[in-house]
Amino acid sequence: MLDWMAWTWPTATFFLIIAGLLATFTVLAIKFPEMPRKGILQIETTRGDRLFITLLGSAFINLAWLGLGVGPQAYALIACLVYAAAVFRWV
Repeated sequence: MLDWMAWTWPTATFFLIIAGLLATFTVLAIKFPEMPRKGILQIETTRGDRLFITLLGSAFINLAWLGLGVGPQAYALIACLVYAAAVFRWV
């Protein structure tokens, strides 16, 4: 049925994690409403904004990692986690 998309376990896992993050952030927004805050970028951001910035930046980190051939792709995950922690802390 889903053969047209050529799903693999890593692809399905990736999209399930993204769907889980979106569901979690929706529940958090309902349960614990927050006021937007200004961080290092001097723009008001919410948790959802910071999640979007993190996902977008992580995509670029992974693409650069692949393009430059820096090392094993698993190390890009570590770089993305450090980046995500920085975004949620300071942006």
